Amino acid sequence: MKDYWIITYSTYLVLAIPTMIWVARTLEKNGLIFLIDVFQGNRELAQSINKLLVVGFYLINMGFIALYMKVNSALLSQRIAIEVTFTKLGFVILVLGIMHFFNIILFTKLRRQKNN
Repeated sequence: MKDYWIITYSTYLVLAIPTMIWVARTLEKNGLIFLIDVFQGNRELAQSINKLLVVGFYLINMGFIALYMKVNSALLSQRIAIEVTFTKLGFVILVLGIMHFFNIILFTKLRRQKNN
């Protein structure tokens, strides 16, 4: 019987961490423009908030990726190992998307309040 644990954990981390970094960099780059508008052109405040959001994003996601790494099923075949890995990765991506969605809602509400 082959041991698929190391391959499963390694694949999960090799895919989850770069995905998290790519999303954080994309949000940081494109979110700054949005935040500058939200904070009515106050670039310094927008940059500061943007950096704090990125740090929070990394902390939450690194913790989530680490906590969600545990595998509760027996990895008796390659098929099961692949399914477990991509189920976990899919859930991480889904959580990243949900977090992004709620951040957009929050800042859109903040933007509307500032414009009224």
